Amino acid sequence: MAFFREQDAISGKYAKAYATIEGRVEELFYAKSLESTIEKNKVDVPVLGKTNTPQRSAGWSGTGTMTVYYVSSVFRQLMRKYIQTGEDFWFDLMVTNEQPGSSTGKQTAMLIGCNVDSVVAAQFDATSDDMLEEEIPFTFHDYDLQDQFNTISGG
Repeated sequence: MAFFREQDAISGKYAKAYATIEGRVEELFYAKSLESTIEKNKVDVPVLGKTNTPQRSAGWSGTGTMTVYYVSSVFRQLMRKYIQTGEDFWFDLMVTNEQPGSSTGKQTAMLIGCNVDSVVAAQFDATSDDMLEEEIPFTFHDYDLQDQFNTISGG
């Protein structure tokens, strides 16, 4: 009987994230978390003689949310430029997960053509001891895996 080895579990604390914005690479060392999802778009395909309604895939969409400490104005500056000029902005996100000592190796995912949905314009909270943070929702239009986790076998 095979068992998952605890040393192969991946901690998100070792992740690295970089954004390529207008040709420059910004390390997102102030990021707390990031989650992106690829969702298939499906359409109904009614079939004569069937009582169910089968579906088939008809494309996909990519969405994500990044939570960061409120310490950088990068995305606010890009949004300000959009407000002033109407020129939208896109960027790529590279996320690498690798756990030292794990036999899983590393995975590097590229979220290509990211476009921010909203940013916090300004904020404060004098009633809390918590650090300020903001959630940045975004969409993306392409995806790639530059590195993939190794296939692991139970110990």
